[in-house]
Amino acid sequence: MSDQTKRTPQGKPGFGALGRALAFGLGLAVVGGAAGPWAPAAQAAGVLRIGNDGEPQSMDPHFVSTVQTSRLLDDMYLALVTFGAKGEAIPGAAERWTISPDGLTYTFTLRDHTWSDGTPVTAEDFVYSWRRVLDPAMGAEYASLAYIIKGAEAYNSGQGKVEDVAAKALDAKTLEVTLTSPAPYFLAQLTHQVFMPVPKHVVEKYGRDWTKPETFVVNGAYKLASWLPNVEAKLVKNENFYDAKDVFFDEVIYYTYEDRTAMQKRYRAGELDICREIASEQITWLRDNLADSLRIAPYAGIYDYAFNTTQKPFDDLRVRQALTMAVDVEAISEKVLRTGELPAWSFVPPGVENYTTPATVAWKDVPFKERQEKARALLAEAGFSKDKPLTFTLRYNTSENHKRVAVAIASMWKQIGVSVELFNTDGKIHYADLKQKAFQVAREGWIADYNDPQSFLFKMEGKTGPLNYSGYDNPEYNALMDEGALTIDLAKRAEILKKAEALAMRDVPVMPIYYYVSKQLVSPKLVGWHDNALDKHVTRFLSLK
Repeated sequence: MSDQTKRTPQGKPGFGALGRALAFGLGLAVVGGAAGPWAPAAQAAGVLRIGNDGEPQSMDPHFVSTVQTSRLLDDMYLALVTFGAKGEAIPGAAERWTISPDGLTYTFTLRDHTWSDGTPVTAEDFVYSWRRVLDPAMGAEYASLAYIIKGAEAYNSGQGKVEDVAAKALDAKTLEVTLTSPAPYFLAQLTHQVFMPVPKHVVEKYGRDWTKPETFVVNGAYKLASWLPNVEAKLVKNENFYDAKDVFFDEVIYYTYEDRTAMQKRYRAGELDICREIASEQITWLRDNLADSLRIAPYAGIYDYAFNTTQKPFDDLRVRQALTMAVDVEAISEKVLRTGELPAWSFVPPGVENYTTPATVAWKDVPFKERQEKARALLAEAGFSKDKPLTFTLRYNTSENHKRVAVAIASMWKQIGVSVELFNTDGKIHYADLKQKAFQVAREGWIADYNDPQSFLFKMEGKTGPLNYSGYDNPEYNALMDEGALTIDLAKRAEILKKAEALAMRDVPVMPIYYYVSKQLVSPKLVGWHDNALDKHVTRFLSLK
């Protein structure tokens, strides 16, 4: 939007600084070339058709944790701060705000806008929504992201009162929020779905049924018209959206595809305008034939395997280190994927704002053969041998790419005497099982919710709950994360968080494999698609030539 240079009355950085912070300094990396014979044409009938590489979890923003679901939510909800056309943070439900000199108190002024049923959106809707997230009985898995708000952690953990959560409606359009400590990432963090408002008057009337299409009410550019699980979710323009006149598409349909190859076929047939993922093994063909549609760009995310540290033998550090050392992550990137992913040695990707050089595993520069020998020795110390081999199940969510990576890594582990059984399910079941710790070793991926190392490192805190898939709970790590949260000086904070990451990379509750790039097919006829590090492409900013 147009407010990127805006500054608050106190002179503190407004969205201009936020936008630059979120930009990561990463350049565009679009593969160019001549149009292929199958290049499709985007529809001109006001309908945008998107191939989504996973089934939405829910239409309730407070119970969602996947990238595939967040795409729909970004179209339907308007948080205080939202995403702009280039993935930058821009004013959303709040048209402006002030920050107290000590950086602790934010006062937001809401823009004049309504829910899709015409009811005005008020500051009380936000107070209600955030209290709902923090209600211990709700079990919202992302609740810990709101712990930066004074009183939030105590209430969510059952140790405090809801009245002490420091988010207050001063009047219908003014919301005051007090933090536990100055947080340079707070405004960017407000783009996250856990801070999105839900309509109090509807939720209280319909309870859990409030997200059914016939009762669903939102304050974003689109509202839900229908949802056929595992097939499609259809959104239609919200005529009560404050900026509806500038929304080009009347409908946007998200089609669910676990099978990337099938999704690409529909794109080639002209039945989709966007594929949000591609099958890496077809990259050569795509480069040769759909170069004007293929978009590959840096993406702030990590692809890794989680070890279930709450179960034997993965509660044994020697086992986790051995399995991590024995994987040639450079070969995964260069020979298995071949689409520009960088081998990962840390959990925080390079280039994240408010950070320093990420902490890596200690064996990063040790030759692979030496790592394999050390891995065998560690397994022997842990009690595994030819007569008693380590065997376990490696889980991944259904995808050609995930399968290829899993097969390659299973082969690498076989070289150190480890036997692996592969098991795959659809994404919804996969992540539900991870949250329940119903796995031994499992594939996961994590994309930055906002541009700060805390967006990655919080996943391994003991208090994080279900999203801490590995169940890692190191008191020293937890203490460092707490210390970082209370540290105002950004340089000192970065060093503290790096110490925390170094601990995690020693203990390897998760095994880094590669840093993501975004890979998708986008119709050349679409206007307004800007590659960005958060891979945010909100439909309200897209149109046709």
